[in-house]
Amino acid sequence: SSRFKHRQCALGHTRKLGMTRKNRDKRDFKEDENPEEKARRHKELELKPLYKELLYTIAHKLGTPALAEVFTDSQLHHYIKEAFNMTDSEHDGLMEKVQSTEPPVYCLMVTIKEAKGILGKDVSGFSDPYCLLTILEDEKESRTRRSRAKPCKSVVKDAVSDDKIYQTEIKKKTLNPIWNETFIIEFEDTVGASFHLEMWDKDEEVSLTQKLEEFKTNFHNLRRMIKDAKKEKGQDDFLGKVVLKLQDLHCTEDNWCDLEPRTETYPDRGQCHLNLKFIHKERDGTLSAGRSAYVNYCGMLQQFVQSHISKQQGGTPWKGELCGEGQALLEFYATQNDLSPFLQDLAKWVAYSKLYQSLEVDSSVLFQQLTSIEYHWHQQQLPYQQKQELGDSLHGFLQYGLCLVSKYRDIFPPTHSATPKLHTLLRILVQICKTRAFQELNPAQFELQDEVSDAVEAGTQEWFTIKKGLHQPMTKDLPEIVSALSRLIGEVQEDIKHSKDVWNRIFVSAVQLDVFTVVYHKHDSLLAEEVRETLSLMEGQMEQPLANSLFPLYLSLQAIHKDKAFLQKRGLLELTDFHEDFRDALPYWLNQAFSTTQDRVERAVQVDQLQPLQSGAVPIKHSSSAVDLVACVQPICQLWEQLSWPDPEEAFMLMVKLTEDVCKIVVTYCRILKERVRVLSEDSDHSCAINMLCVVVNDLEHLRSVLTRLPTQLNWPGLRERTRHVIGESQFNNTLHLQLQQAQSVLSREIRSALDTLGKQLNTDIETHVRSMSTRRRVPSKSTEDAVVPLMRYLEQELQYMNENLVQENFNSLLTPLWINSVKSLYQVATQHPQQEGLMVFCQRLLYTLQVMQRTYLMFLICFLSIQTLKAHLTYNALSGQQLIEKFLDRKVWEQKVYSGEKYGAVTLLASYRRSDHKLRIEVLNAANLLPMDSNGFSDPFVQLCLEPRHTFAEVEPRCTQIKSCDLNPLFDEAFEFMVSLEQCQAQGACLVVTVLDHDTLRADDFEGEAFLALKGIPGVGGSGGAGAEDGPPLDPSPAQIRLPLMHPKPNDDGILKLLESRKGDREAQAFVKKRRQREKQSQEGIQT
Repeated sequence: SSRFKHRQCALGHTRKLGMTRKNRDKRDFKEDENPEEKARRHKELELKPLYKELLYTIAHKLGTPALAEVFTDSQLHHYIKEAFNMTDSEHDGLMEKVQSTEPPVYCLMVTIKEAKGILGKDVSGFSDPYCLLTILEDEKESRTRRSRAKPCKSVVKDAVSDDKIYQTEIKKKTLNPIWNETFIIEFEDTVGASFHLEMWDKDEEVSLTQKLEEFKTNFHNLRRMIKDAKKEKGQDDFLGKVVLKLQDLHCTEDNWCDLEPRTETYPDRGQCHLNLKFIHKERDGTLSAGRSAYVNYCGMLQQFVQSHISKQQGGTPWKGELCGEGQALLEFYATQNDLSPFLQDLAKWVAYSKLYQSLEVDSSVLFQQLTSIEYHWHQQQLPYQQKQELGDSLHGFLQYGLCLVSKYRDIFPPTHSATPKLHTLLRILVQICKTRAFQELNPAQFELQDEVSDAVEAGTQEWFTIKKGLHQPMTKDLPEIVSALSRLIGEVQEDIKHSKDVWNRIFVSAVQLDVFTVVYHKHDSLLAEEVRETLSLMEGQMEQPLANSLFPLYLSLQAIHKDKAFLQKRGLLELTDFHEDFRDALPYWLNQAFSTTQDRVERAVQVDQLQPLQSGAVPIKHSSSAVDLVACVQPICQLWEQLSWPDPEEAFMLMVKLTEDVCKIVVTYCRILKERVRVLSEDSDHSCAINMLCVVVNDLEHLRSVLTRLPTQLNWPGLRERTRHVIGESQFNNTLHLQLQQAQSVLSREIRSALDTLGKQLNTDIETHVRSMSTRRRVPSKSTEDAVVPLMRYLEQELQYMNENLVQENFNSLLTPLWINSVKSLYQVATQHPQQEGLMVFCQRLLYTLQVMQRTYLMFLICFLSIQTLKAHLTYNALSGQQLIEKFLDRKVWEQKVYSGEKYGAVTLLASYRRSDHKLRIEVLNAANLLPMDSNGFSDPFVQLCLEPRHTFAEVEPRCTQIKSCDLNPLFDEAFEFMVSLEQCQAQGACLVVTVLDHDTLRADDFEGEAFLALKGIPGVGGSGGAGAEDGPPLDPSPAQIRLPLMHPKPNDDGILKLLESRKGDREAQAFVKKRRQREKQSQEGIQT
């Protein structure tokens, strides 16, 4: 892992550690020593003393480890040989040394913690318990039994001398005594030996007066008192015993043991809580001279773990497990040397935290040890030396962790496998700072969040410096310097993106640090300095190639600057006005965009064959160059978006320049397109030339539509808002709109010119056909029709082609002057005919020609004037009655949206839809400015709510508010709920019809006005329908307050109603029409118009 390449890293942080430990005796090796000699010295001075300690531990092991598996001495020897990499000769030599040492004194450390549920032997019902304990071997125990003449309660007292018997304190008047006393009992061997504990009730001599007093107060305990009176004075009562064979014990025992009776009189005598541990006294001190058992334990543990990890397959992190032999040896050594669980856990933390810096150790191992240390810290005290070591270890790991954090980009790249490790490391650092041990050992203030922030900032500085060195320009050439800076900014841009998208959530989750803000601010200051320094080299040397190389750099800085929107704390950013450094390059960028676009347009026209791009059902009537022109102009529009120039006044001038360039390109396109059609027409026949003229007209018309969309593409409305305070309305319109109008007028003029040319070509052909009918050698009865056929065939063919290949507007523009010119040609031919004898026949032909031409022109003209009306008529006739009603309601909703003013008043509602219980809630708040319908100048209004169309809401009845008398601005404040499904609310045409009526007692209610509200626009209806949809609206949204102006329908002004009215067999349609006609009769639109 790359993490371990940085194990020696060190940050320049000031150490905030309240208690420091001086470096203890560390056997430093010479730095210039060769590896083999260094390894040999390490083995002699470090490993072999530990090895001898382990051999000694095996030779004098006591008890069995907690593991279920039991290991022989040879298995344990084989294990440590492999773990310490010892040869057979080395093992044998060390074994001889260990065998020649003095054996230790075997001891059993007994801690009597407490007892519960013991017998009450005193008259008061309690006892005064104490314990006697010793270890008996087989010979002593059998000799004691032979010397006893009769059974006796006591075994311990009669078995050994008094100096071998240990006694606890006497606890007065209790059945649940607590002692917490520890005794160390020596013994020779575990074979045949057993641990004995006897619990007794202490009896003191009592006076006769006290006995009589007890007799008065404890009359019910008479039997116990009589039994007590028979005893000898001062004789103690037996409460129970515990006997344990040493061979059956584990290295450490912590159990509740039943108190056994001497006889079966009282079998249930309670329990005693014992902690037993086999330890050594007077271990040979020559094995590892000068080292404490704790230090040796740390060394053994680290060696075992390293050996275990080296044997692992697959490279998975070590999760804290050891093989059985290793665990057994550590347990033997810890118990023999009486290492507390706290010291053992401390040793594990120290060892594991060191291994984490060099090997793959799973973080859960560190979490477990931190938890154990925190638990023990509240239970017992550490020795002073170990306190120092723990403090240094915790702080050292913090410093190491902060070093890893500073290099998180390299050690924890933004991958699915690496980022969880960063998160875990941060959690470990947090856990360390939360422990009481760290807080007490480091009284100086240590804010982890600040330290992590400093580490990230320092790491960002270091990362930036390294990247800057990697992208150092090879030469001092300005374009090369710009290219190097551009590459560096690209790296920074990617780093900021990863900080925002990946690393930020990790740091926020673990240490509540917005690392994106820290990284962004640091990069902002570093980049600003770098950009200023680089651009200062270019003052007075700006040229087109250099400016071109600066543009990608500008775009990268622009993207970085836009990311400031994600900052939690904005503050002052040094890149805020970075665009000012690029002001000299801006004209070159505009010139480059213009010249590039113009070149592309010229190339597009040069390869254009002036043929329609596509024919058929969906024809594309313009040629390839028109499409290419739109694509070529698009980069200029994109340039405006990419620049995003912040200064409003300069942005306006920039827009003027871009609009001017687009208009120039359009004019240039017109010029070179005319030249292109001239060149192609020279080698084409007459009909092909006419066809190409049609395509040119269409190209120019397509370009005119593109110009119309230009203000939207360049977002002129947004620019107008930005410049409202610096650019006047007239200046804005006179500058930008005037440029556009001039370009459009050029296009219109060119279109008219092309149409005139096309018309002249057609008129020449028509005139030729007309003159060809002037022959007198044809029979009049037949020659009239025959003579007209060529002209009619030509007209039908050409008009049909132009109809198919010209856009409709231009075809209509061509058709009318063509008809006028055709009539003129007929008149001129008729008045200028020189042959008097054939004039009658010729005029008959011209008259017939005029009639046929009239029918031909009218056919094309009427066809295209009425095609939209016919299409609409057919479309509506194809719909069902219900679909027509839905169309009608949709149009009413649209009319409501565009309706302005409150001529008939308005009504205010609160509307929402709850998906949780399928309820549409409408609250009618008030109405305002209603028309007076009664003679007293007032009205008695009420509001009717109806869900339409009825075929969708057939089961939902209309609802009405209460009537408000004599009020033109009534306040209702009434809520109504409709049980409707989400599908109903989202159906086609679904709307709420709000009708305000004036209540009349003796005649029909007067119509005040109506309003239409689309249900799809109500909160809770729109969006995704699923209850668990992430992007959908909330299930119970806040209601929206809506003010709806009241409308009156226009009488007999609706084609849909007329169509519904004609469907006599459709009852729903007839009912709907009847209701709408009634509203039209009540409407005041007709009266006012």
